[in-house]
Amino acid sequence: MSAADWIGWGATALFAASYLVRDPRRLRMIQAGAALVWIAYGLLLGAAPVVGANAAVAAIALLSLRRAGRGEETN
Repeated sequence: MSAADWIGWGATALFAASYLVRDPRRLRMIQAGAALVWIAYGLLLGAAPVVGANAAVAAIALLSLRRAGRGEETN
């Protein structure tokens, strides 16, 4: 298995694990982390749609975390 395969499976595992998390703050942290791993995977493959979509997911997850940290509504 190639390094890219390992990264892709790692991203999949993180993404799947996020469904087991109940705490919204922790959920966003895992989502952002998984998205960053997907970005690395997309870069290795030269897959711009994977990079772009996951850059958006990471940004939204991090923005949501920031807003929650300030006590702002995230819905």
